[in-house]
Amino acid sequence: MRTLTFYERVSTAFHDYPSLSKLLVLFTVSGGGLVAYAEANPTNGAHAVASSQSEYKKKVVVLGTGWAGTSFLKNLKNPSYEVQVVSPRNYFAFTPLLPSVTCGTVEARSIVEPIRNIVRKKNVDIRFQEAECYEIDAKNKKIYCRSSQNKNFNGKEEFVVDYDYLVIATGARVNTFNTPGVEENCHFLKEVEDAQNIRRAVIDCFEKASLPTVSDEERKRILHFAVVGGGPTGVEFSAELHDFVNEDLVKLYPGVKGLVKITLLEAGDHILNMFDKRITAFAEEKFKREGIDVKTGSMVVKVSEKEISTKEMKTGEISSLPYGMAVWSTGIGTRPVIMDFMKQIGQGNRRVLATDEWLRVEGCDSVYALGDCATINQRKIMEDISSIFSKADKDNSGTLTVKELQEVIDDICERYPQMELYLKKKQMRNIVDLLKESKGDVAKESIELNIEDLKSTLSQVDSQMKNLPATAQVAAQQGTYLANCFNRMEECEKYPEGPLRFRGTGRHRFHPFRYKHLGQFAPLGGEQTAAQLPGDWVSIGQSSQWLWYSVYASKQVSWRNRILVVTDWTRRFVFGRDSSRI
Repeated sequence: MRTLTFYERVSTAFHDYPSLSKLLVLFTVSGGGLVAYAEANPTNGAHAVASSQSEYKKKVVVLGTGWAGTSFLKNLKNPSYEVQVVSPRNYFAFTPLLPSVTCGTVEARSIVEPIRNIVRKKNVDIRFQEAECYEIDAKNKKIYCRSSQNKNFNGKEEFVVDYDYLVIATGARVNTFNTPGVEENCHFLKEVEDAQNIRRAVIDCFEKASLPTVSDEERKRILHFAVVGGGPTGVEFSAELHDFVNEDLVKLYPGVKGLVKITLLEAGDHILNMFDKRITAFAEEKFKREGIDVKTGSMVVKVSEKEISTKEMKTGEISSLPYGMAVWSTGIGTRPVIMDFMKQIGQGNRRVLATDEWLRVEGCDSVYALGDCATINQRKIMEDISSIFSKADKDNSGTLTVKELQEVIDDICERYPQMELYLKKKQMRNIVDLLKESKGDVAKESIELNIEDLKSTLSQVDSQMKNLPATAQVAAQQGTYLANCFNRMEECEKYPEGPLRFRGTGRHRFHPFRYKHLGQFAPLGGEQTAAQLPGDWVSIGQSSQWLWYSVYASKQVSWRNRILVVTDWTRRFVFGRDSSRI
């Protein structure tokens, strides 16, 4: 006799004992009986398969774990995405404290947090691969990656990742402006490893200068520290190095106390050009008082192993400067993978990736870029003046009244941020003040504009357009904004027109990204910091230093980092900075 299979027995049991179907349903719900139930009930089984297929998660690939990428991951809350993170480093670094790491004020481990720690408790499926993306294929929605590990694991060092949405947050690299000798002879201050290398190099200079076989002239050269770039990074490092030398190293190396020199080279007329003039003047005076030699108007044209050649911008005179260690902090440049991608999408003549106000890469579908690798290509108000006029002219009279214009002014300021900047510069409260200036002393109710009048009135607005600065603050806000867009993507698909009444060709269902400046700090050493806060409020001194401490501690990515950083600051106050080479 043929032995019945399991499924045949089940079918027979259902025929003879119908009540067993209820028991099998209970077994299916509790787990383990899905296959048997699908076999017994084909209709419900097909429904279960269809249901699992409908749960497809769109794949989001994030390149980079810097400020922009980490901010995006921290704020992404929609579990309907499958996120894959690709980055050559498996941690987030609080880069504003890198100058403190160079001198041992803060330890490197205190300002980094593994990216897996940041995302492991989220209800979103996020996976991480430590690899470098070397090619982006936007046409086929693929990225090509190479493992960051030195060893080839079974021939699988390179791999391909598909995506539905791509978020490019790779940051930028140091810009050497093709100056000869910079790559070979200068230290950079962009990554945690750079700060650690600088710290070892500083100690090495003091150890070399302490050797009995070194001449006095050679000691002076070895202990001459040159910093190229008068921006926030260069100024803060110079201040940190000055404190490190005068508060700690001169006690350990008393024989070279009077030989140390720090020179800050800046091609512009002043250091900290992006700050208020009061801060610039205070910083230059303080550095002069403390013996830090600030050379403005000096452009570096060549760096050799022992000398830096500079060109005076006013006279064109070339001079040489002997040095023992040089730090280059003059600006940022585009990474090679981004340059190749820009050529692929027709942006090869640009400096960085161009996006619209919603951070979408222009010329691509489903690709977003944020942080230092991209810039927002803002629309000009004069390009959309006809659209603005037609939307405001509801009665189609061919002219606009003040009331009609006031009804769309919020949309104008939302879509074109240069409008708000223009009104602020002119010290005007609203569009009515602008119209009165244009039309003269005319009663508000009688003001009417045709399209040519509107063009004439708003002709100077586009001159206020400014690119956003390449700062951690901008990148973090962009990451938060894009995450919020992704969180609401499905909800907003029901309302494709969005809240704005007009957009020109920049149609989208979300409000455009708007940067909110929260202020900036410039630590100047000696427990003094310059702070420039919203509202053009400037504060300089020890009170600003304590504000800097509190803000930077609160902005750490985790409580672990906050505790470690505060502990490092306390240790430095009690025991001084560590001067060991490790």
